[in-house]
Amino acid sequence: MLNCSSLPPIAILGAGAWGTALAIHLARQGQAVRLWSYDPQQVAAINQTHHNTRYFPEYRLSETIVALKTIAETITPVEDILIAVPSLAFRDTLHHLAADLKPHHRLVWATKGLDATTHQPLHEIAQAILGSIDKAILSGPSFAREVAVGLPTAVTLASQQPPFLEALAKRFRSPQFRVDCTQDVLGVELGGAVKNTIAIAMGIVDGLEFGANTKAALMTQALTEMIALGRALGAQQETFLGLSGLGDLILTCTDNQSRSLALGQGQTLEKASASIGTTEGLVAARHVFYLLQQHPHVEAPLCTAVYRILYKHAPMTILLDFFNQTTAS
Repeated sequence: MLNCSSLPPIAILGAGAWGTALAIHLARQGQAVRLWSYDPQQVAAINQTHHNTRYFPEYRLSETIVALKTIAETITPVEDILIAVPSLAFRDTLHHLAADLKPHHRLVWATKGLDATTHQPLHEIAQAILGSIDKAILSGPSFAREVAVGLPTAVTLASQQPPFLEALAKRFRSPQFRVDCTQDVLGVELGGAVKNTIAIAMGIVDGLEFGANTKAALMTQALTEMIALGRALGAQQETFLGLSGLGDLILTCTDNQSRSLALGQGQTLEKASASIGTTEGLVAARHVFYLLQQHPHVEAPLCTAVYRILYKHAPMTILLDFFNQTTAS
C-alpha cells in the first residue's frame, strides 16, 4: 500500500458531515488535512477539543487535522484542494477561492448537484471561474458516517486530466476505500444530480409505506431516466451503470438515511424544509426538470413527478403514474 504519510497536505473546504468524514479518512491514512470552516466557533472547537461536535461528537479527530478560519491560510501550503460544500454554496466558494488560487493548485469536489443559478454542471462553473487548473469530482454511494468510522466504501473519481486522476486515486485509496476512475466528468455529475432527485421520491415512498415492490420499480425507472437524460447531454451510458449512477441509486433506495421522509409523512414542503433544512434533492429536482425541458424528447415521468410534487402542489401519488404507462418489450 502507498505510504500516504509522505504525501503533501490537502485542503478541505467545508467542515460539514461529508468534508469532516473525508478529512477523517485521509488522516487515517497518515495525511495532514487543513480543514476550512466558515464558522470561527467551529474552527476553535475542532482545534481545542479535536471533535466536530455538530456532526461526529463521539469521534475524536486526529491531530493531523487542523481547522482554519480563512481560505487563504487553508490553501497556501497545499497543492490539492477538496471542496465539500452544498451545491447552493459551490459557486460562492469558488469565487472566494479564486482570489488566492495559484497555478500549481489542483481542485477536486465532492459536491453533488448542478449550479444553483444556471443549472449547469459544476465543472463548467469551475472552468468559468477558475480557468484551466486541473479539476476532478468525487462521487458515489457513500454515507458520511460510514466513511468516518472506516466501513468499506467504493466511490468514483472523474477527471479529464489523467495524471491528476491517478494522483488523486492514490491519495484516496485504502483497503477500506475503493476508488474507480473515469474521464466522464459530465456523467458522474449528472448521476449525482438525478440521484438527489430520486432521494426525494424514495423518502415519499417510505413515508407513504408503499413497500419494497414499489421501490424496486421506481429504482428501475430512475436508472432508465438517468441514462436517457445523460445520453441526451453527451454523457456515457456506462457511467450510469457504475458507482456514481446505479450504485448511488441503490444506496438511496435501500437505506433510509434520506431527510426527505417527512414529505411522505404528510408535511408540506414548507414545513418539511423548516424542520429538516434544505436537502440537495429539493434543489436538484428543479435543476433536473429544467434540463428535461431543454430536451423534451427525453421521457422522465418519475423526475417530472418529483418536480410537480415539490413545486406545483401535485399529489404525492403521481409518483405511481408511470405504472399505468406501457412500453414496448
